[in-house]
Amino acid sequence: MQFSADQAEVIGLKALAWLMTNDELLPVFMGATGAAEADLRENAGDPEFLGSLLDFLTMDDAWVVQFCEQAGLDYEVPMRARMALPGGAQVHWT
Repeated sequence: MQFSADQAEVIGLKALAWLMTNDELLPVFMGATGAAEADLRENAGDPEFLGSLLDFLTMDDAWVVQFCEQAGLDYEVPMRARMALPGGAQVHWT
């Protein structure tokens, strides 16, 4: 199943909401990106930001599992959503 950009943004927003309530992972994200809490709110509507957030989330299978179980999503949903956002297309080198 391929996601539309709008569907992918909804998944990104769900991931952002989950991240904002995760007291352990939120500081890791903010430290890795240099973002402040105000930046998270300000950029919530930016598809590129949501893509970068999904990039971060998909770096660790445990984070994906935690998010997907809380959101009631299949484990491949964050990566599929990421592929539908700016910069998420798979690169084919051949």
